[in-house]
Amino acid sequence: MVMPLDAPQRGLRFGVKTTPMHLAYDDILRVWEEADELPAFDDAWLWDHLMPLAGPPGGAVLEGWTLLAALAARTTRLRLGLLVTSNMLRAPAHLGKIATTVDVISRGRLIMGLGVGGTRQPDGPNPAVAEYAAYGLPLPSPGEGLARLTETITILRRMWTEEVFDHDGPFTTLRATRNGPGPVRPGGPPLLLGGWGNRTLRIIAEHADIWNVPGPPHNGTDWIAERVRVLNAHCEAIGRDPAEITRSAQIIVDYADPAATRTHVHALAAAGIQHVVLALPRPYPDHAARWLVDEIVTPVHEEGA
Repeated sequence: MVMPLDAPQRGLRFGVKTTPMHLAYDDILRVWEEADELPAFDDAWLWDHLMPLAGPPGGAVLEGWTLLAALAARTTRLRLGLLVTSNMLRAPAHLGKIATTVDVISRGRLIMGLGVGGTRQPDGPNPAVAEYAAYGLPLPSPGEGLARLTETITILRRMWTEEVFDHDGPFTTLRATRNGPGPVRPGGPPLLLGGWGNRTLRIIAEHADIWNVPGPPHNGTDWIAERVRVLNAHCEAIGRDPAEITRSAQIIVDYADPAATRTHVHALAAAGIQHVVLALPRPYPDHAARWLVDEIVTPVHEEGA
């Protein structure tokens, strides 16, 4: 896989994430343009939701792939993607065309981040219910969501490697599908899959180049270390070298306590994480990307990670 975070080891890798919720385009653009000038960052990320998950429900949310295309055109170095694309928001072949277009605009810098998306849950709050109802989207069972994810992966791979193909799957039928222009790199963008359930980790073991999981404050590092062991076991069960999959986690930084964020980063590295995405809380301070380098990335490297 040809990408910075999977090159020969040079220590822990870092990305930056801007969640486009209750923010203007210019707020996000200034962070990306600054990060593009800072070699400490390998990549930059958005999310994939259509309505706010926190704060005023009528607040601004920019659509992920459209925004990513705009940012791809305004940057030159950073790898980029959605952390992660909801598999339920777009038909698989349509998603493949969108992603290929962004890859071409970025001159081959796309990382294809993908996850199951919203599913029906037996209990507890589920923000996907309101979001999917508002946009007329079906909310599948977890089992169906995983099956749809696997089918989408198959379709994406075929769109990126075959000139024309038919597909007869459990949810999608395609006839004489073509995808020109194709992606910049042979075989298409590297595939990042997000998730943590046992069945999801099996799919990740089978298909992913990169695995991403939410870290602090959502999940503790002991739990992530246990999920790493489950992923390793799945890889071994199918005869895949676990080292072929880059382990990535995202954390929300604390402007008031960067030392605590650095502690989380070190704990993630000790748990087997190789790549950390630093998610910026809103509103973004001036020179937010430089702040991350000065307060998080550089000290972590100086401390040995």
